[in-house]
Amino acid sequence: MATITKILYLICFLFLSIAFLARSAEVDDEREFSYGEKSENGPANWGKIHPEWRTCNTGKLQSPIDLLNKRVEVVSDLGILKKYYKPSNATLLNRGHDMMLRWEGSAGYLKINGTQYQLKQVHWHTPSEHTIDGKRFSLEAHLVHESNDGKTAVIGIIYKIGRPDSFLSMIETDLKALASAKGVEKAIGTINPKQIKLDGKKYYRYIGSLTTPPCTEDVVWTIDRKVKTVTKRQMKLIRDAVHDESETNARPAQPLNKRPIKFYKPEEKM
Repeated sequence: MATITKILYLICFLFLSIAFLARSAEVDDEREFSYGEKSENGPANWGKIHPEWRTCNTGKLQSPIDLLNKRVEVVSDLGILKKYYKPSNATLLNRGHDMMLRWEGSAGYLKINGTQYQLKQVHWHTPSEHTIDGKRFSLEAHLVHESNDGKTAVIGIIYKIGRPDSFLSMIETDLKALASAKGVEKAIGTINPKQIKLDGKKYYRYIGSLTTPPCTEDVVWTIDRKVKTVTKRQMKLIRDAVHDESETNARPAQPLNKRPIKFYKPEEKM
């Protein structure tokens, strides 16, 4: 009987763990919510759509935020981002309000404070969700990582209009293919995450949340300070590939609530 009880306990624990991860992860079908400011299912009402989404309205560590430089604490002890990425098979998926590139196998990991966060996917928001001193940029990419115990770390990369982004140029044909095929997940072969240009020498760090429902908190955010460039055509292509009626998919800035924001800057050599 004791053995049976242990087995039942383990099954219940596994079920609850899977259920928790399902509720806390980003949703793959985003059609239930919108980005319309006055819409019944817009950002102001995300927390009312499902009970498990209530944190979107009640949470105190919500993202995105305005990275106001006069508030940040400049530090030199965080270190340059430690990324250990590698090529892996990937697919493109239209989630309803954004395009997501998801790695099917292990694409490597990011290491923060001794914890390994496995790279899972990258998706894009137009315009940028995070702002710097109140300034909003043209595009923001989110590289989403998860640790073995279900914690999340996201790297944000901000873009302005300028020269073409080489990574988006590489997957341009696949994005165009999805623009004419609604609700399709497309295998796009082996993709090396290192091809997503990321500086990592200077960055902002704070604790926030997912920027889409269920808005799960305690996410470790790293926003690369170096602003990259993207063309207007590339930005439009990402939006055209998404079959929704919105021209944007950026959540409004959320209250800081006295959270500390660190800005990593290496010590200057004498």
